[in-house]
Amino acid sequence: MSSVTATAAISQPRASSREWIAVLAGMIGAFMAILNIQITNASLLDIEGGIGTGVDNGAWISTSYLIGEIVVIPLTAYFSSVFSFRRYILVNSILFPLFSIACAFAHDLGTMIVMRGLQGFAGGVLIPMAFTMVLTKLPKSQQPLGLALFALSVTFAPAIGPTIGGYLTENYGWQTIFFINAVPSAIMATALGLTLDKQPMQLGLLKEGDWAGIVTMAIGLSALQTVLEEGNKEDWFASPFIVKLSILAFVFLAAFIWIELTVKKPLVKLSLLKQRNFGVGVAVNVLVGVALFGTVYILPQYLGQVQRYNAEQIGNVLAWTGLPQLLLIPLVPMMMKRFDARYIGFLGISIFAISCFLNVTLSADTAGDQFWIPNIVRAVGQALVLTPITAITTAGIAPSDAAAASGLTNMLRNLGGAVGTATLGTVLTKREQFHSNIIGQSVTLSRDEVRDRLAQTTSYFMQHGVSDTALAAHKAIVALGQLVRRQALILGFADTFAVIGVVLAIAAVALLLTRKPQAGDGAGAH
Repeated sequence: MSSVTATAAISQPRASSREWIAVLAGMIGAFMAILNIQITNASLLDIEGGIGTGVDNGAWISTSYLIGEIVVIPLTAYFSSVFSFRRYILVNSILFPLFSIACAFAHDLGTMIVMRGLQGFAGGVLIPMAFTMVLTKLPKSQQPLGLALFALSVTFAPAIGPTIGGYLTENYGWQTIFFINAVPSAIMATALGLTLDKQPMQLGLLKEGDWAGIVTMAIGLSALQTVLEEGNKEDWFASPFIVKLSILAFVFLAAFIWIELTVKKPLVKLSLLKQRNFGVGVAVNVLVGVALFGTVYILPQYLGQVQRYNAEQIGNVLAWTGLPQLLLIPLVPMMMKRFDARYIGFLGISIFAISCFLNVTLSADTAGDQFWIPNIVRAVGQALVLTPITAITTAGIAPSDAAAASGLTNMLRNLGGAVGTATLGTVLTKREQFHSNIIGQSVTLSRDEVRDRLAQTTSYFMQHGVSDTALAAHKAIVALGQLVRRQALILGFADTFAVIGVVLAIAAVALLLTRKPQAGDGAGAH
């Protein structure tokens, strides 16, 4: 090392322990907020039974939370300026566990939806604010470590969410999954209260607020999220309800975009997307969001519907997607010092894609053990994805735009996850129907093996308590039909993994279109 380099290394600013405590406390909030998107996934049937709602309506327990998050994330930069960064994050770090605990006492679907929506509204604030603290409190040299911690929240939390939720539900009841936010939130609020500087409120900014943008965005995003959630169940545009909501979403989101591009002080700085690295990076983030949320949605569905796993068993399978990331993500900042962040991100996304393609050969024998290798591969890929992508995306963003960039990035990644989940649900339904028709054309009475199978199954029912030959034959036909449907469902799930793999392949190629981040770039450059 030359003397000039050594002097430069020594003179680089370092974050104080007080600043690091604030950043780490923020990460607790981001982790808990993202964890709570997925924590109910493996436990929906238990929650539905507990509050007495139908299976079709239980998805709203997750959806209402996600709507609250997606709507509030882009509002965070504005409201943290109005009420002060410290006050805004402290209030929401207290409201978040309170609304969460209220969910445990919900006795009907309506109350649960309202409380989960409010919990999402408070939790959504914590995600971009943690991201903003990395970009504003840490010097450029230490930002990769901060971004790695944020990546741990974004990729590890969804992977481990169903594991925690499943374990608690099976052993202590579904209510306990809403109590676990209390202690971490108390630690977070205390640490933030002691380390963040007090700032005056700027209530005058309320008069200057982009209220037209706020209203159009809130209505548009809420309508869009509802369309995505209910569309597949209502057969999409065959439903007048979905058509009306889609028109509402389109009109209000179009108005929102127009307002943001023309108003003097926009709520969301869409102009940031003109910057090459930020624009491409956000697009890659959206595609990665599709995959992150999509895999955590599809795999529990497969294990529950095809293999009849309970919540805890599903969680145990998914744990192997999360645990290796704890070891790998902290190593990424060291890799970024030696290698181009674009190539690390490309490698991570490619490995993530390979893990999905490993699942395209699903069969009736594919259960928990068979997912071990794909899940480990996926964990390795995910660990290498978010830190370099975030570093590339934020390169060149001015400190004054850090909060706006944070809100836009996190909102669109979550929105990508919502779009991805809805799309994958539709792909699963359509491909199951396709495979059922194909298999059904082969399963006819004109084939000897089909007649032999029906005869064997009829004989089995006759030997096990069915005395009526006609009833036994009918049961045999029903059993064969269920076998065909199960096989079609398995092939449908295999197709969804292929779709996620293709989405990730596109994301990997897109990432190479960015410029190499230069030393000193970024919101946190000092």
